[in-house]
Amino acid sequence: MTEAISTAQATGVAPRPAAGTTAAGSAGQRDAFFDNAKYLAIVLVAVGHAWEPLRDGSRAVTALYTVVYAFHMPAFIVISGYFSRNFDASPGRVKRLFTGIVVPYVVFETAYTFFTRWSDGEPDRAVTLLDPLYLTWFLAALFIWRLTTPLWRSVRWPLPIALAVAMLATLSPDIGDDLDLQRALQFLPYFVLGLCLKPEHFRMVRRRAARVAAVPVFACAVALAYWLVPRFDYGWFFHRASAEQMDVPAWYGPLMTLAIFGCSLTLVACFLAWVPGRRTWFTALGSGTLYGYLLHGFVIQAANHWHWSHAAWTGEPVGEIVVTVVAAVVVTLLCTPPVRRVFRCVMEPKMDWAFRERRTA
Repeated sequence: MTEAISTAQATGVAPRPAAGTTAAGSAGQRDAFFDNAKYLAIVLVAVGHAWEPLRDGSRAVTALYTVVYAFHMPAFIVISGYFSRNFDASPGRVKRLFTGIVVPYVVFETAYTFFTRWSDGEPDRAVTLLDPLYLTWFLAALFIWRLTTPLWRSVRWPLPIALAVAMLATLSPDIGDDLDLQRALQFLPYFVLGLCLKPEHFRMVRRRAARVAAVPVFACAVALAYWLVPRFDYGWFFHRASAEQMDVPAWYGPLMTLAIFGCSLTLVACFLAWVPGRRTWFTALGSGTLYGYLLHGFVIQAANHWHWSHAAWTGEPVGEIVVTVVAAVVVTLLCTPPVRRVFRCVMEPKMDWAFRERRTA
């Protein structure tokens, strides 16, 4: 989704490809499997945002929305962690961290503030870099996670510690909105898990047996989500509120953290099992998911401003399918090379002028 999950650009070192991909380990060649995964996940992000206004009128849409939100961001974050394994705070990687995360965060946090003054009807909304707006929370969280990578690579039990941090976060309603820290802490275990993964783990989920098993597992997840619609608050999958803010006893928070972590990882595994490892027509778009992610929000905000979901046809099954297809097409177009050329100056700036030239002995 961001530079942080775009293989070699994310870490400065491209890890060995997982089995079943076309990268074959050759120098400088991207891994088709991960590019495919990123593209498919960004499509689900856009579709999920397009479904939001339709949830109240359709139990089926709400069930699908719940399932998608259970795994699409965890999948992105796991991949982000996997490609952050070699981050060591060296000058080159710090530069990439700044140009690939900090600069887009500042630009789009400002842009979304001005845009939503119009779309949300709040002309006095203040510009602040401490309170991530809309989609920019992920960039703020990724910056925090990436900076702490050396710590997680040093401790003896990184994943249990990260889970403990996430569980404790649900007990802390006073964490506040600065840098959306609540969400950064609750999603932290997925990033740390990615740091711990190795290529053989991806080979495991790409076995034929795993692909076959993923079908009934996913079908059961959809059926369970449909049954839970009136019984469960899918807000737990947003990871942005404490137990107290979810109006449940405090002890629910740690238990829900563990339960949702297990549920989400199961669905992430199913998702990755279905991702093709060969090059496809959309493989090249996987390197542009940062663009699709940050830009599609303007389309969604504008559509919501014009109350497109109030049209009667959007509540019909055919209308819901049309909305889904349109969202997928729009985010696909935003990942294409022409769009990337236009916006590269703010999403992947070189900024050599701002950094000292590294000298080799």
